[in-house]
Amino acid sequence: MSRQQVTGEKHWYVLHTYSGYEDSVAFNLKQRIESLNMQDSIFDVMVPKEKKIKIHGGKRVTVEEKIFPGYVLVSMIVTDDSWYVVRNTPNVTGFVGSGTIPTPIAQEEWDYLQKRMGTDTPKFKVDFQVGELVRITDGPFKDYEGKVGNVDEAHGKIKVMVTIFGRETPVELDFLQVRKS
Repeated sequence: MSRQQVTGEKHWYVLHTYSGYEDSVAFNLKQRIESLNMQDSIFDVMVPKEKKIKIHGGKRVTVEEKIFPGYVLVSMIVTDDSWYVVRNTPNVTGFVGSGTIPTPIAQEEWDYLQKRMGTDTPKFKVDFQVGELVRITDGPFKDYEGKVGNVDEAHGKIKVMVTIFGRETPVELDFLQVRKS
């Protein structure tokens, strides 16, 4: 039974790649689609990424991180030709599926993934409570402990009461600069 008879319709599939080569696989595959005239059966190639907030050099920066390192998504109709073009792209190790037949992504997974990739501004995950003991992990007050005095979820800030020279002093920090003690 050929792959054409198995699917025959357009779906998103998952490619396994060598880790760190996801962007080059996507680039190479897009070029191969064009040069081999496969636009009628291979429609889109994507490396799923999401925005995250990190502290770098004491400043908050937004970075894009791969959601699934080592994987690339491809929208295609699986035929013998399209399967061959995708499978023989440099640094592609195979399709996710059983044997040689790729398994399409379930609609619920696709919806979840689109929602996760679609957020323009990353959300802050807040699980700090006023009065809770926290340890500062970054900045000039690194390794100090203090109690949470105020939580500003909208701006991603937390006010921690730190004892400095015997006095409680409020220190405003980013959520990413503290962790629970």
